[in-house]
Amino acid sequence: MPKSIELAAAGALPGREGPTDPRAQALVAAAYDLLAEGGLEGLTIRAVLARTGLARRAFYDNFGGKDDLVLAVFAQTLHAAARQLGSWADEKPTPLERLQFIVQSIVLGQFGLEETPAGARDLRGAALSREHMRLAESHPAQLAQALAPLLGVMAGYLSDGMADGSVRRSDADRLALLVYNLVSTTVHTELLAEESGIPDRARRMALADELWEFCSRAVIA
Repeated sequence: MPKSIELAAAGALPGREGPTDPRAQALVAAAYDLLAEGGLEGLTIRAVLARTGLARRAFYDNFGGKDDLVLAVFAQTLHAAARQLGSWADEKPTPLERLQFIVQSIVLGQFGLEETPAGARDLRGAALSREHMRLAESHPAQLAQALAPLLGVMAGYLSDGMADGSVRRSDADRLALLVYNLVSTTVHTELLAEESGIPDRARRMALADELWEFCSRAVIA
């Protein structure tokens, strides 16, 4: 598995295209780090400003509030995941193997990172899982926009599979969304369960295999 996925240095904040204010990038990067260090409890506007050394006005020049900041973290993280995972997946020989790589990478999360120490808790992942479920109700359009790059990569592999006959004929975008929703919902449950205990790498790796087996049966021709 790949060693790391870095927060995108540039990309789309919700509702924006192209390069963003460097102050916004600093605020998003600080939020990303704070979530890893202390989960949702550690992410406050005060903490982000203290980490960046920026004034409160700089925050509100770029974000309407904490929800907008969290959505920006989603957008940047998923933009980076789509780019990097897609690049690694493209090295696989078939569309189904490329899709398998994406699915299993989502399931494994930090367990797919070679440098992750045993017993490390994914506080950022758990925090974003909680926020994902809440924002899906309160900010569905913005969350969908954040997910679009990764779903686009998955849909591309499904479309390629339909072209070579390995994937059943269907709407590739719809099929990608169904696969992602199944995988992400399962992973969210795992991450939240791990908040109160020691993460089990072997369990997560087994889950990655099981989920791919389920997904592959759903999409193969």
